[in-house]
Amino acid sequence: MDSVAEVRAQRASKPALRIGNCSGFYGDRLSAMREMLEGRQEDGHGLDVLTGDYLAELTMLILGRDTMKDPALGYARTFVRQLEDTLGLALERGVRIVSNAGGLNPAGLADRIREVARGLGLDPAVAHVEGDDLRSRSAELGFEGALTANAYLGGFGIAAALAAGADVVVTGRVTDASLVVGPAVAHHGWTPTSYDELAGAVVAGHVLECGTQATGGNFSGFRTLPHDGRPLGFPLAELAADGSCVVTKQAGTGGAVTVDTVTAQLMYEIQSTRYLNPDVTTHLDTVALREVGHDRVEISGVRGGPPPERLKVCVNELGGFRNTVELVLTGLDIDAKADWVREQLAPALTAQEVSWTRTALPPPDADTEEGASCLLRCTVKDERPDPVGRAFTSAAVELALASYPGFTMTAPPAQPAPYGVYRAAYVERGAVTHTVVHADGRREVIADPTDLAEADHESGRRPSSYAAPADTLTRRVPLGTFVHARSGDKGGDANLGLWVVNDGSGKYDARVTWLAKLISERMVRELVPEAADLEVEVHVLPNLGGVNVLIRGLLGDGVAASTRFDPQAKGLGEWVRSRMVHVQEGLL
Repeated sequence: MDSVAEVRAQRASKPALRIGNCSGFYGDRLSAMREMLEGRQEDGHGLDVLTGDYLAELTMLILGRDTMKDPALGYARTFVRQLEDTLGLALERGVRIVSNAGGLNPAGLADRIREVARGLGLDPAVAHVEGDDLRSRSAELGFEGALTANAYLGGFGIAAALAAGADVVVTGRVTDASLVVGPAVAHHGWTPTSYDELAGAVVAGHVLECGTQATGGNFSGFRTLPHDGRPLGFPLAELAADGSCVVTKQAGTGGAVTVDTVTAQLMYEIQSTRYLNPDVTTHLDTVALREVGHDRVEISGVRGGPPPERLKVCVNELGGFRNTVELVLTGLDIDAKADWVREQLAPALTAQEVSWTRTALPPPDADTEEGASCLLRCTVKDERPDPVGRAFTSAAVELALASYPGFTMTAPPAQPAPYGVYRAAYVERGAVTHTVVHADGRREVIADPTDLAEADHESGRRPSSYAAPADTLTRRVPLGTFVHARSGDKGGDANLGLWVVNDGSGKYDARVTWLAKLISERMVRELVPEAADLEVEVHVLPNLGGVNVLIRGLLGDGVAASTRFDPQAKGLGEWVRSRMVHVQEGLL
Protein backbone atom coordinates (compact mmCIF):
# COMPACT_ATOMS: atom_id res chain seq x y z
CA MET A 1 0.00 0.00 0.00
CA ASP A 2 1.25 3.48 -0.80
CA SER A 3 2.41 5.56 2.13
CA VAL A 4 0.52 8.70 3.15
CA ALA A 5 3.38 10.78 1.73
CA GLU A 6 3.20 8.94 -1.60
CA VAL A 7 -0.56 9.38 -1.80
CA ARG A 8 -0.21 13.10 -1.10
CA ALA A 9 2.52 13.38 -3.73
CA GLN A 10 0.27 11.67 -6.29
CA ARG A 11 -2.56 14.05 -5.48
CA ALA A 12 -0.29 17.08 -5.69
CA SER A 13 0.69 16.07 -9.21
CA LYS A 14 -2.89 16.44 -10.39
CA PRO A 15 -3.73 19.78 -11.98
CA ALA A 16 -6.04 22.11 -10.15
CA LEU A 17 -9.75 21.71 -10.80
CA ARG A 18 -11.11 24.75 -12.60
CA ILE A 19 -14.66 25.15 -11.38
CA GLY A 20 -17.00 28.07 -11.93
CA ASN A 21 -20.50 29.16 -11.02
CA CYS A 22 -23.25 30.60 -13.23
CA SER A 23 -26.15 31.09 -10.80
CA GLY A 24 -26.52 32.32 -7.24
CA PHE A 25 -30.31 32.09 -7.01
CA TYR A 26 -33.43 31.14 -8.95
CA GLY A 27 -33.75 34.20 -11.18
CA ASP A 28 -30.08 35.02 -11.72
CA ARG A 29 -28.71 36.19 -15.08
CA LEU A 30 -29.90 33.79 -17.79
CA SER A 31 -26.94 34.48 -20.06
CA ALA A 32 -24.40 33.55 -17.38
CA MET A 33 -24.19 29.86 -18.33
CA ARG A 34 -23.18 30.70 -21.88
CA GLU A 35 -20.82 33.44 -20.69
CA MET A 36 -19.02 31.00 -18.38
CA LEU A 37 -18.81 28.27 -21.01
CA GLU A 38 -17.48 30.60 -23.71
CA GLY A 39 -15.12 32.53 -21.43
CA ARG A 40 -11.45 31.97 -20.85
CA GLN A 41 -9.01 32.91 -18.13
CA GLU A 42 -5.94 35.07 -18.73
CA ASP A 43 -3.91 31.90 -19.41
CA GLY A 44 -6.38 30.79 -22.08
CA HIS A 45 -7.86 27.92 -20.11
CA GLY A 46 -11.56 27.21 -19.80
CA LEU A 47 -13.53 25.38 -17.10
CA ASP A 48 -13.57 21.74 -16.10
CA VAL A 49 -16.87 22.01 -14.20
CA LEU A 50 -19.66 24.58 -14.13
CA THR A 51 -22.01 24.75 -11.15
CA GLY A 52 -25.34 26.48 -10.65
CA ASP A 53 -26.99 27.21 -7.31
CA TYR A 54 -30.74 27.79 -7.63
CA LEU A 55 -32.05 26.91 -4.18
CA ALA A 56 -32.69 28.93 -1.04
CA GLU A 57 -35.10 28.52 1.84
CA LEU A 58 -37.63 30.76 0.06
CA THR A 59 -37.06 28.95 -3.24
CA MET A 60 -38.01 25.62 -1.66
CA LEU A 61 -41.31 27.21 -0.61
CA ILE A 62 -41.88 28.52 -4.16
CA LEU A 63 -41.15 25.09 -5.63
CA GLY A 64 -43.44 23.49 -3.05
CA ARG A 65 -46.28 25.70 -4.26
CA ASP A 66 -45.43 24.71 -7.83
CA THR A 67 -45.88 21.03 -6.98
CA MET A 68 -49.28 21.78 -5.43
CA LYS A 69 -50.38 22.95 -8.90
CA ASP A 70 -48.51 20.29 -10.88
CA PRO A 71 -46.61 17.39 -9.23
CA ALA A 72 -44.45 17.10 -12.36
CA LEU A 73 -42.86 20.49 -11.56
CA GLY A 74 -40.77 21.34 -8.49
CA TYR A 75 -37.50 22.13 -10.29
CA ALA A 76 -35.90 25.37 -11.53
CA ARG A 77 -37.29 25.77 -15.03
CA THR A 78 -34.83 28.52 -15.99
CA PHE A 79 -32.04 25.92 -15.75
CA VAL A 80 -33.73 23.97 -18.54
CA ARG A 81 -33.84 27.11 -20.70
CA GLN A 82 -30.13 27.67 -20.10
CA LEU A 83 -29.27 24.08 -21.05
CA GLU A 84 -31.35 24.29 -24.23
CA ASP A 85 -29.06 27.12 -25.25
CA THR A 86 -25.71 25.71 -24.11
CA LEU A 87 -25.72 21.92 -23.66
CA GLY A 88 -24.04 21.31 -27.00
CA LEU A 89 -21.34 23.85 -26.18
CA ALA A 90 -20.70 22.25 -22.76
CA LEU A 91 -20.31 18.79 -24.31
CA GLU A 92 -18.09 20.11 -27.07
CA ARG A 93 -15.75 21.77 -24.57
CA GLY A 94 -15.81 18.90 -22.07
CA VAL A 95 -17.30 21.01 -19.28
CA ARG A 96 -19.41 19.03 -16.85
CA ILE A 97 -22.42 20.70 -15.29
CA VAL A 98 -23.49 20.24 -11.65
CA SER A 99 -26.56 21.95 -10.25
CA ASN A 100 -29.08 21.74 -7.43
CA ALA A 101 -31.80 22.95 -9.82
CA GLY A 102 -33.65 19.65 -9.24
CA GLY A 103 -35.22 21.15 -6.13
CA LEU A 104 -38.15 18.93 -5.13
CA ASN A 105 -38.03 16.84 -8.31
CA PRO A 106 -34.47 16.00 -9.45
CA ALA A 107 -35.68 12.86 -11.28
CA GLY A 108 -38.20 14.95 -13.22
CA LEU A 109 -35.52 17.48 -14.12
CA ALA A 110 -33.15 14.72 -15.28
CA ASP A 111 -35.88 13.35 -17.56
CA ARG A 112 -36.60 16.83 -18.90
CA ILE A 113 -32.90 17.36 -19.69
CA ARG A 114 -32.80 14.08 -21.63
CA GLU A 115 -35.88 15.18 -23.56
CA VAL A 116 -34.27 18.52 -24.39
CA ALA A 117 -31.03 16.77 -25.39
CA ARG A 118 -32.85 14.43 -27.78
CA GLY A 119 -34.48 17.42 -29.40
CA LEU A 120 -31.02 18.90 -29.93
CA GLY A 121 -29.62 15.64 -31.31
CA LEU A 122 -27.39 15.17 -28.25
CA ASP A 123 -26.89 12.21 -25.93
CA PRO A 124 -25.37 13.38 -22.62
CA ALA A 125 -25.01 11.13 -19.58
CA VAL A 126 -27.42 12.66 -17.07
CA ALA A 127 -27.42 11.52 -13.43
CA HIS A 128 -29.33 12.80 -10.45
CA VAL A 129 -29.01 12.72 -6.67
CA GLU A 130 -32.00 12.12 -4.42
CA GLY A 131 -32.85 11.15 -0.86
CA ASP A 132 -33.08 14.61 0.62
CA ASP A 133 -36.87 14.88 0.23
CA LEU A 134 -38.52 13.77 3.49
CA ARG A 135 -42.09 14.88 2.76
CA SER A 136 -43.45 11.33 2.66
CA ARG A 137 -42.13 10.76 6.18
CA SER A 138 -42.83 14.19 7.60
CA ALA A 139 -45.32 13.00 10.24
CA GLU A 140 -42.99 10.22 11.39
CA LEU A 141 -40.07 12.64 11.70
CA GLY A 142 -42.02 15.38 13.47
CA PHE A 143 -42.71 17.64 10.48
CA GLU A 144 -46.44 16.95 10.18
CA GLY A 145 -48.16 19.39 7.83
CA ALA A 146 -44.91 20.44 6.15
CA LEU A 147 -45.15 21.67 2.57
CA THR A 148 -41.46 20.86 2.10
CA ALA A 149 -38.95 19.01 4.28
CA ASN A 150 -35.53 18.49 2.76
CA ALA A 151 -32.33 17.32 4.42
CA TYR A 152 -29.10 18.98 3.32
CA LEU A 153 -26.90 16.37 1.62
CA GLY A 154 -23.16 16.45 1.06
CA GLY A 155 -21.01 16.16 -2.04
CA PHE A 156 -20.10 12.46 -2.23
CA GLY A 157 -23.20 11.57 -4.24
CA ILE A 158 -22.23 14.16 -6.85
CA ALA A 159 -18.69 12.75 -6.82
CA ALA A 160 -19.97 9.22 -7.46
CA ALA A 161 -22.06 10.42 -10.41
CA LEU A 162 -19.10 12.23 -11.97
CA ALA A 163 -16.78 9.29 -11.35
CA ALA A 164 -19.23 7.11 -13.29
CA GLY A 165 -19.01 9.44 -16.28
CA ALA A 166 -21.95 11.81 -15.90
CA ASP A 167 -21.89 14.92 -18.09
CA VAL A 168 -24.70 16.57 -16.15
CA VAL A 169 -25.57 15.99 -12.49
CA VAL A 170 -28.68 17.51 -10.94
CA THR A 171 -29.61 17.28 -7.29
CA GLY A 172 -32.24 18.22 -4.80
CA ARG A 173 -31.32 19.98 -1.57
CA VAL A 174 -27.58 19.55 -1.16
CA THR A 175 -25.67 22.25 0.69
CA ASP A 176 -24.60 25.06 -1.60
CA ALA A 177 -20.93 24.22 -1.05
CA SER A 178 -21.53 20.56 -1.97
CA LEU A 179 -21.77 21.61 -5.62
CA VAL A 180 -18.02 22.28 -5.42
CA VAL A 181 -17.10 19.60 -2.88
CA GLY A 182 -18.48 16.81 -5.10
CA PRO A 183 -16.48 17.64 -8.22
CA ALA A 184 -13.36 18.22 -6.10
CA VAL A 185 -13.70 14.76 -4.50
CA ALA A 186 -14.12 13.16 -7.94
CA HIS A 187 -11.16 15.08 -9.40
CA HIS A 188 -8.67 14.72 -6.57
CA GLY A 189 -9.73 11.37 -5.12
CA TRP A 190 -10.28 12.58 -1.57
CA THR A 191 -11.77 10.25 1.01
CA PRO A 192 -14.38 11.00 3.70
CA THR A 193 -11.56 11.64 6.19
CA SER A 194 -9.64 14.12 4.02
CA TYR A 195 -10.92 16.76 6.40
CA ASP A 196 -8.59 19.66 5.60
CA GLU A 197 -9.00 19.17 1.85
CA LEU A 198 -12.79 18.87 2.15
CA ALA A 199 -12.90 21.96 4.37
CA GLY A 200 -10.93 23.91 1.76
CA ALA A 201 -13.44 22.85 -0.89
CA VAL A 202 -16.33 23.92 1.37
CA VAL A 203 -14.78 27.39 1.68
CA ALA A 204 -14.27 27.57 -2.09
CA GLY A 205 -17.86 26.46 -2.59
CA HIS A 206 -19.13 29.07 -0.14
CA VAL A 207 -17.27 31.79 -2.04
CA LEU A 208 -18.63 30.67 -5.42
CA GLU A 209 -22.20 29.80 -4.44
CA CYS A 210 -23.70 33.29 -4.62
CA GLY A 211 -22.29 34.14 -8.01
CA THR A 212 -21.27 37.74 -8.48
CA GLN A 213 -21.34 38.51 -4.77
CA ALA A 214 -17.71 37.31 -4.86
CA THR A 215 -16.78 39.74 -7.65
CA GLY A 216 -18.27 42.92 -6.22
CA GLY A 217 -22.03 42.38 -6.08
CA ASN A 218 -23.69 43.73 -2.92
CA PHE A 219 -20.22 44.86 -1.79
CA SER A 220 -20.04 47.78 0.65
CA GLY A 221 -16.82 48.89 -1.02
CA PHE A 222 -18.51 49.16 -4.44
CA ARG A 223 -17.00 52.59 -5.08
CA THR A 224 -13.55 50.98 -5.33
CA LEU A 225 -14.67 48.67 -8.14
CA PRO A 226 -14.03 49.44 -11.81
CA HIS A 227 -17.26 50.91 -13.22
CA ASP A 228 -16.81 50.33 -16.93
CA GLY A 229 -20.31 49.27 -17.93
CA ARG A 230 -19.50 45.55 -18.11
CA PRO A 231 -21.72 43.15 -16.14
CA LEU A 232 -20.02 41.65 -13.11
CA GLY A 233 -18.23 38.44 -13.99
CA PHE A 234 -19.16 35.21 -12.25
CA PRO A 235 -16.41 33.70 -10.08
CA LEU A 236 -14.37 30.56 -10.53
CA ALA A 237 -11.82 28.73 -8.41
CA GLU A 238 -8.66 26.85 -9.25
CA LEU A 239 -8.95 24.17 -6.58
CA ALA A 240 -5.74 22.32 -5.75
CA ALA A 241 -5.28 18.81 -4.39
CA ASP A 242 -4.50 20.09 -0.86
CA GLY A 243 -7.81 21.99 -0.67
CA SER A 244 -6.30 25.41 -1.23
CA CYS A 245 -7.58 27.46 -4.13
CA VAL A 246 -7.27 30.68 -6.05
CA VAL A 247 -10.51 32.58 -6.62
CA THR A 248 -10.61 34.56 -9.84
CA LYS A 249 -12.89 35.42 -12.76
CA GLN A 250 -12.69 35.20 -16.52
CA ALA A 251 -10.81 37.70 -18.62
CA GLY A 252 -12.76 40.70 -19.85
CA THR A 253 -15.57 40.49 -17.31
CA GLY A 254 -16.67 43.25 -14.96
CA GLY A 255 -16.16 43.64 -11.25
CA ALA A 256 -13.11 42.59 -9.28
CA VAL A 257 -11.77 39.78 -7.12
CA THR A 258 -9.99 41.19 -4.07
CA VAL A 259 -9.37 40.10 -0.50
CA ASP A 260 -12.32 42.27 0.54
CA THR A 261 -14.78 40.98 -2.08
CA VAL A 262 -13.89 37.40 -1.12
CA THR A 263 -14.17 38.23 2.59
CA ALA A 264 -17.58 39.75 1.90
CA GLN A 265 -18.85 36.43 0.59
CA LEU A 266 -17.10 34.39 3.28
CA MET A 267 -18.92 36.48 5.91
CA TYR A 268 -22.30 35.92 4.23
CA GLU A 269 -24.90 33.82 6.04
CA ILE A 270 -22.56 31.96 8.34
CA GLN A 271 -23.02 31.50 12.07
CA SER A 272 -20.19 30.51 14.41
CA THR A 273 -16.56 29.87 13.53
CA ARG A 274 -17.53 26.25 12.88
CA TYR A 275 -19.24 25.95 9.48
CA LEU A 276 -21.15 22.68 9.55
CA ASN A 277 -21.48 20.71 6.33
CA PRO A 278 -22.62 17.10 5.90
CA ASP A 279 -19.10 16.04 4.86
CA VAL A 280 -16.89 18.08 7.19
CA THR A 281 -16.85 20.70 9.93
CA THR A 282 -14.94 23.66 8.53
CA HIS A 283 -12.96 25.88 10.90
CA LEU A 284 -13.57 29.34 9.50
CA ASP A 285 -11.08 30.89 11.93
CA THR A 286 -8.26 29.13 10.03
CA VAL A 287 -9.03 30.65 6.63
CA ALA A 288 -6.15 32.73 5.27
CA LEU A 289 -6.56 35.09 2.29
CA ARG A 290 -3.78 36.56 0.15
CA GLU A 291 -3.82 38.54 -3.07
CA VAL A 292 -1.56 36.71 -5.54
CA GLY A 293 -2.24 38.70 -8.69
CA HIS A 294 -4.73 40.95 -10.40
CA ASP A 295 -8.22 39.54 -9.69
CA ARG A 296 -6.61 36.53 -7.98
CA VAL A 297 -7.05 35.75 -4.28
CA GLU A 298 -5.56 32.65 -2.69
CA ILE A 299 -7.44 30.81 0.05
CA SER A 300 -5.23 28.53 2.13
CA GLY A 301 -4.67 27.07 5.57
CA VAL A 302 -8.24 25.85 5.98
CA ARG A 303 -8.61 23.14 8.60
CA GLY A 304 -11.46 20.71 8.96
CA GLY A 305 -12.74 18.05 11.33
CA PRO A 306 -15.35 15.29 11.45
CA PRO A 307 -18.81 16.30 10.23
CA PRO A 308 -21.79 16.79 12.58
CA GLU A 309 -23.78 13.83 13.85
CA ARG A 310 -27.13 14.99 12.45
CA LEU A 311 -28.29 16.50 9.19
CA LYS A 312 -30.05 19.84 8.97
CA VAL A 313 -33.53 19.86 7.41
CA CYS A 314 -35.21 22.83 5.71
CA VAL A 315 -38.89 22.71 6.68
CA ASN A 316 -41.46 25.01 5.08
CA GLU A 317 -45.07 25.12 6.24
CA LEU A 318 -48.02 27.13 4.96
CA GLY A 319 -48.54 29.78 7.61
CA GLY A 320 -51.68 31.50 6.36
CA PHE A 321 -52.45 34.64 4.37
CA ARG A 322 -51.17 38.21 4.42
CA ASN A 323 -51.93 41.58 2.89
CA THR A 324 -50.52 45.10 3.04
CA VAL A 325 -51.66 48.64 2.40
CA GLU A 326 -49.13 51.45 2.10
CA LEU A 327 -50.31 55.01 2.74
CA VAL A 328 -48.52 58.25 1.80
CA LEU A 329 -48.33 60.99 4.44
CA THR A 330 -47.25 64.41 3.15
CA GLY A 331 -46.27 67.76 4.63
CA LEU A 332 -47.23 68.94 8.10
CA ASP A 333 -48.76 67.08 11.05
CA ILE A 334 -47.39 63.67 9.97
CA ASP A 335 -47.80 62.09 13.40
CA ALA A 336 -51.36 63.34 13.77
CA LYS A 337 -52.29 62.09 10.30
CA ALA A 338 -50.86 58.66 11.09
CA ASP A 339 -52.69 58.50 14.42
CA TRP A 340 -56.03 59.39 12.82
CA VAL A 341 -55.90 56.85 10.00
CA ARG A 342 -54.78 54.12 12.39
CA GLU A 343 -57.74 54.98 14.61
CA GLN A 344 -60.11 54.88 11.63
CA LEU A 345 -58.82 51.52 10.38
CA ALA A 346 -58.73 49.88 13.80
CA PRO A 347 -62.31 48.44 13.71
CA ALA A 348 -61.54 46.61 10.43
CA LEU A 349 -58.29 45.07 11.69
CA THR A 350 -59.58 41.70 12.85
CA ALA A 351 -56.60 39.65 11.65
CA GLN A 352 -54.56 37.62 14.10
CA GLU A 353 -51.47 39.75 13.53
CA VAL A 354 -51.37 43.46 12.69
CA SER A 355 -48.12 45.33 12.09
CA TRP A 356 -47.71 49.08 11.54
CA THR A 357 -44.44 50.66 10.37
CA ARG A 358 -43.57 54.16 9.20
CA THR A 359 -40.56 55.52 7.36
CA ALA A 360 -38.58 58.50 8.67
CA LEU A 361 -40.20 61.90 8.98
CA PRO A 362 -39.54 64.22 6.01
CA PRO A 363 -37.31 67.29 6.51
CA PRO A 364 -38.91 70.70 6.90
CA ASP A 365 -39.32 72.86 3.81
CA ALA A 366 -38.63 69.99 1.37
CA ASP A 367 -38.27 71.19 -2.22
CA THR A 368 -40.19 68.26 -3.76
CA GLU A 369 -43.50 66.67 -2.82
CA GLU A 370 -41.85 63.25 -2.61
CA GLY A 371 -39.19 64.67 -0.29
CA ALA A 372 -41.97 66.06 1.94
CA SER A 373 -43.61 62.63 2.28
CA CYS A 374 -43.17 59.41 4.21
CA LEU A 375 -44.87 56.01 4.10
CA LEU A 376 -47.16 54.37 6.63
CA ARG A 377 -47.47 50.63 6.10
CA CYS A 378 -50.05 48.26 7.62
CA THR A 379 -49.50 44.51 7.22
CA VAL A 380 -52.00 41.92 8.40
CA LYS A 381 -51.66 38.13 8.71
CA ASP A 382 -54.19 35.44 9.52
CA GLU A 383 -54.72 31.71 9.12
CA ARG A 384 -57.79 32.47 6.96
CA PRO A 385 -57.94 34.75 3.90
CA ASP A 386 -61.14 36.62 4.87
CA PRO A 387 -59.71 38.88 7.64
CA VAL A 388 -56.91 40.04 5.33
CA GLY A 389 -59.01 40.26 2.18
CA ARG A 390 -61.86 42.52 1.10
CA ALA A 391 -62.82 43.46 4.64
CA PHE A 392 -59.34 44.88 5.17
CA THR A 393 -58.69 46.51 1.80
CA SER A 394 -62.19 47.96 1.44
CA ALA A 395 -61.89 49.63 4.82
CA ALA A 396 -58.74 51.39 3.62
CA VAL A 397 -60.22 52.41 0.25
CA GLU A 398 -63.39 53.76 1.86
CA LEU A 399 -61.27 56.29 3.75
CA ALA A 400 -60.07 57.93 0.53
CA LEU A 401 -62.34 60.96 0.98
CA ALA A 402 -62.86 60.64 4.70
CA SER A 403 -59.46 60.69 6.39
CA TYR A 404 -56.32 62.82 6.58
CA PRO A 405 -55.61 65.50 3.96
CA GLY A 406 -53.66 64.22 1.00
CA PHE A 407 -54.80 60.60 1.50
CA THR A 408 -53.32 58.32 -1.13
CA MET A 409 -51.87 54.82 -1.43
CA THR A 410 -48.76 53.71 -3.30
CA ALA A 411 -50.65 50.91 -5.11
CA PRO A 412 -54.21 49.59 -5.45
CA PRO A 413 -55.26 47.05 -2.80
CA ALA A 414 -54.17 43.49 -3.58
CA GLN A 415 -55.68 40.09 -2.98
CA PRO A 416 -54.53 38.12 0.09
CA ALA A 417 -51.35 36.16 -0.60
CA PRO A 418 -50.38 32.89 1.09
CA TYR A 419 -47.16 32.94 3.07
CA GLY A 420 -44.88 30.24 4.38
CA VAL A 421 -43.12 29.68 7.67
CA TYR A 422 -39.57 28.36 7.62
CA ARG A 423 -37.88 26.44 10.42
CA ALA A 424 -34.69 24.46 10.69
CA ALA A 425 -34.91 20.93 12.01
CA TYR A 426 -32.43 18.09 12.43
CA VAL A 427 -32.58 14.35 11.82
CA GLU A 428 -30.32 11.41 12.48
CA ARG A 429 -28.30 10.43 9.41
CA GLY A 430 -30.00 7.04 9.37
CA ALA A 431 -33.28 8.75 8.49
CA VAL A 432 -31.86 9.81 5.10
CA THR A 433 -30.86 7.58 2.19
CA HIS A 434 -28.41 9.57 0.06
CA THR A 435 -28.84 8.00 -3.39
CA VAL A 436 -27.33 8.52 -6.83
CA VAL A 437 -29.31 7.45 -9.88
CA HIS A 438 -26.68 7.04 -12.58
CA ALA A 439 -27.21 7.76 -16.25
CA ASP A 440 -27.82 4.05 -16.95
CA GLY A 441 -30.50 3.86 -14.24
CA ARG A 442 -28.29 2.09 -11.71
CA ARG A 443 -28.96 3.23 -8.15
CA GLU A 444 -26.09 3.70 -5.70
CA VAL A 445 -26.55 4.47 -2.00
CA ILE A 446 -23.85 6.74 -0.56
CA ALA A 447 -22.57 5.53 2.79
CA ASP A 448 -22.64 7.84 5.79
CA PRO A 449 -19.29 8.94 7.22
CA THR A 450 -18.22 6.84 10.19
CA ASP A 451 -16.40 9.51 12.20
CA LEU A 452 -18.80 12.16 13.47
CA ALA A 453 -18.52 14.98 15.98
CA GLU A 454 -20.89 16.91 18.17
CA ALA A 455 -21.37 20.44 16.86
CA ASP A 456 -19.66 23.16 18.91
CA HIS A 457 -21.80 26.25 18.39
CA GLU A 458 -19.91 28.23 21.06
CA SER A 459 -16.55 28.05 19.31
CA GLY A 460 -15.12 31.51 18.75
CA ARG A 461 -18.01 33.22 20.51
CA ARG A 462 -17.03 36.50 22.09
CA PRO A 463 -17.10 35.85 25.84
CA SER A 464 -18.02 39.29 27.12
CA SER A 465 -18.22 42.97 26.27
CA TYR A 466 -15.21 45.17 26.98
CA ALA A 467 -14.93 48.73 25.80
CA ALA A 468 -11.78 50.74 25.30
CA PRO A 469 -11.02 53.41 27.95
CA ALA A 470 -13.22 56.45 27.52
CA ASP A 471 -10.30 58.91 27.27
CA THR A 472 -9.10 57.24 24.05
CA LEU A 473 -12.42 57.76 22.23
CA THR A 474 -11.98 61.04 20.53
CA ARG A 475 -14.18 61.24 17.45
CA ARG A 476 -17.68 60.12 16.51
CA VAL A 477 -17.88 58.80 12.94
CA PRO A 478 -19.90 56.23 10.96
CA LEU A 479 -18.84 52.64 11.68
CA GLY A 480 -18.39 52.21 7.93
CA THR A 481 -15.55 54.73 7.83
CA PHE A 482 -13.14 51.77 7.62
CA VAL A 483 -15.42 48.76 8.21
CA HIS A 484 -17.15 46.71 5.52
CA ALA A 485 -20.35 44.72 6.10
CA ARG A 486 -22.37 41.95 4.50
CA SER A 487 -25.69 40.75 5.88
CA GLY A 488 -28.43 38.26 5.08
CA ASP A 489 -30.96 35.80 6.45
CA LYS A 490 -30.64 32.39 8.09
CA GLY A 491 -34.29 31.48 8.44
CA GLY A 492 -35.68 33.80 11.11
CA ASP A 493 -32.20 34.87 12.20
CA ALA A 494 -30.18 37.73 10.71
CA ASN A 495 -26.49 37.34 9.96
CA LEU A 496 -24.20 40.37 10.00
CA GLY A 497 -20.52 40.15 9.07
CA LEU A 498 -18.28 43.12 9.86
CA TRP A 499 -14.60 43.38 8.91
CA VAL A 500 -11.91 46.01 8.56
CA VAL A 501 -11.16 47.32 5.07
CA ASN A 502 -8.04 45.61 3.76
CA ASP A 503 -6.36 48.69 2.28
CA GLY A 504 -2.74 47.90 3.14
CA SER A 505 -2.86 50.51 5.88
CA GLY A 506 -0.40 50.26 8.73
CA LYS A 507 -3.42 50.75 10.98
CA TYR A 508 -5.07 47.49 9.89
CA ASP A 509 -4.09 45.33 12.89
CA ALA A 510 -5.02 48.05 15.41
CA ARG A 511 -8.35 48.58 13.67
CA VAL A 512 -9.11 44.84 13.80
CA THR A 513 -8.40 44.82 17.55
CA TRP A 514 -10.62 47.88 17.98
CA LEU A 515 -13.49 46.28 16.05
CA ALA A 516 -13.25 43.04 18.04
CA LYS A 517 -13.44 45.07 21.26
CA LEU A 518 -16.26 47.29 20.04
CA ILE A 519 -18.69 44.70 18.69
CA SER A 520 -20.07 43.09 21.81
CA GLU A 521 -23.58 41.76 22.31
CA ARG A 522 -24.40 44.97 24.18
CA MET A 523 -23.08 47.15 21.37
CA VAL A 524 -25.02 45.19 18.75
CA ARG A 525 -28.21 45.95 20.65
CA GLU A 526 -27.29 49.64 20.67
CA LEU A 527 -26.56 49.66 16.96
CA VAL A 528 -29.71 47.63 16.15
CA PRO A 529 -32.41 48.70 18.64
CA GLU A 530 -34.78 46.07 17.20
CA ALA A 531 -32.47 43.49 18.78
CA ALA A 532 -32.89 44.87 22.31
CA ASP A 533 -34.83 41.82 23.51
CA LEU A 534 -33.33 39.24 21.16
CA GLU A 535 -30.51 36.75 21.58
CA VAL A 536 -27.30 38.03 20.03
CA GLU A 537 -24.12 36.05 19.28
CA VAL A 538 -20.79 37.57 18.31
CA HIS A 539 -18.06 35.34 16.88
CA VAL A 540 -14.55 36.67 16.32
CA LEU A 541 -12.76 35.82 13.04
CA PRO A 542 -9.33 37.44 13.41
CA ASN A 543 -7.88 35.90 10.22
CA LEU A 544 -10.62 37.68 8.27
CA GLY A 545 -10.16 40.88 10.24
CA GLY A 546 -13.61 40.97 11.73
CA VAL A 547 -16.53 39.48 13.56
CA ASN A 548 -19.70 37.66 12.61
CA VAL A 549 -22.92 38.57 14.38
CA LEU A 550 -26.06 36.47 14.61
CA ILE A 551 -29.29 38.17 15.73
CA ARG A 552 -31.73 35.42 16.48
CA GLY A 553 -35.40 36.02 15.67
CA LEU A 554 -34.95 39.42 14.01
CA LEU A 555 -36.76 38.13 10.89
CA GLY A 556 -39.56 36.32 12.73
CA ASP A 557 -40.56 33.10 10.95
CA GLY A 558 -38.31 33.71 7.94
CA VAL A 559 -38.43 35.80 4.78
CA ALA A 560 -41.80 34.55 3.52
CA ALA A 561 -43.54 35.39 6.82
CA SER A 562 -41.56 38.43 8.00
CA THR A 563 -43.32 41.80 8.17
CA ARG A 564 -40.03 43.61 8.61
CA PHE A 565 -39.18 46.36 6.10
CA ASP A 566 -36.11 44.33 5.00
CA PRO A 567 -37.32 40.74 5.44
CA GLN A 568 -34.03 39.13 4.34
CA ALA A 569 -31.75 41.53 6.26
CA LYS A 570 -29.97 42.37 3.01
CA GLY A 571 -29.63 46.05 3.97
CA LEU A 572 -28.92 45.45 7.66
CA GLY A 573 -25.17 45.69 7.17
CA GLU A 574 -25.38 49.00 5.32
CA TRP A 575 -27.61 50.45 8.04
CA VAL A 576 -25.16 49.37 10.74
CA ARG A 577 -22.25 50.87 8.78
CA SER A 578 -24.09 54.19 8.84
CA ARG A 579 -24.47 54.19 12.64
CA MET A 580 -22.20 56.55 14.57
CA VAL A 581 -19.55 55.13 16.91
CA HIS A 582 -16.61 56.51 18.90
CA VAL A 583 -13.23 55.87 17.27
CA GLN A 584 -9.74 56.63 18.55
CA GLU A 585 -8.17 59.51 16.66
CA GLY A 586 -5.11 57.43 15.81
CA LEU A 587 -7.20 54.88 13.90
CA LEU A 588 -8.68 57.43 11.50
